[in-house]
Amino acid sequence: MSTQAVLEHRGNAPKSLNLAVLTVSDSRTLETDTSGALIVELSQGAGHQVLERAIVPDEPDRMRPWLQACSSRDEIHAILVTGGTGISARDQTFETVSGLLTKPLPGYGELFRMLSYAEIGPACMLSRAVGGLVGRTVLLVMPGSRAGVELAMTKIILPELPHLVREARRH
Repeated sequence: MSTQAVLEHRGNAPKSLNLAVLTVSDSRTLETDTSGALIVELSQGAGHQVLERAIVPDEPDRMRPWLQACSSRDEIHAILVTGGTGISARDQTFETVSGLLTKPLPGYGELFRMLSYAEIGPACMLSRAVGGLVGRTVLLVMPGSRAGVELAMTKIILPELPHLVREARRH
């Protein structure tokens, strides 16, 4: 696809999206969830609305129903998730989300790790950022750190999300 074609697609994309934000954590509360708050702040600053926000433990049986409920609501265009992307025994977000994706977008995780490498070096391989579609809903998972959220949101998600949503909802 040419640069001109990409610009045309972006120009036709929706300007304001309805989002759901999920923080995966066993210890955070709304008051201490700085990464989820940053997603909300950056999203609203870009003109998007956050319709749902929750914090759930890194347990598949708690994450899965929330993600399925949000992805089944047509008015929610995208679900942005922070946390649970590491490699410890407790980190199950990657497996849970991967099992729900109907169309994986491997380039999202690859791009996140590539950009992350410039900041943290080879430790970037420990991130299991993952994304794709659940039906017509975009679902993107980023690390739980504020730095990881800021990188994902400013360099990847906010610049491309309207175009992603437009493509996901095309017939």
